[in-house]
Amino acid sequence: MKLKRKSSYKKRFKITSNGFIKRKKAFKNHILTKKSKKRKRRLSNFSIIKNSIKRSIKKNLFL
Repeated sequence: MKLKRKSSYKKRFKITSNGFIKRKKAFKNHILTKKSKKRKRRLSNFSIIKNSIKRSIKKNLFL
């Protein structure tokens, strides 16, 4: 039987060419009127995953 990677992880995380794992930041889906421009701009950037959970994410991505 073929093993499939977890599709939830596949949708949420991307691996860069350097081997870092990047993810989108939370809290930028709705109710944006009360958030400042600066905060929304910071939330639209990608974030790099810390080493503590990097191994489990890579395991679920089959890398």
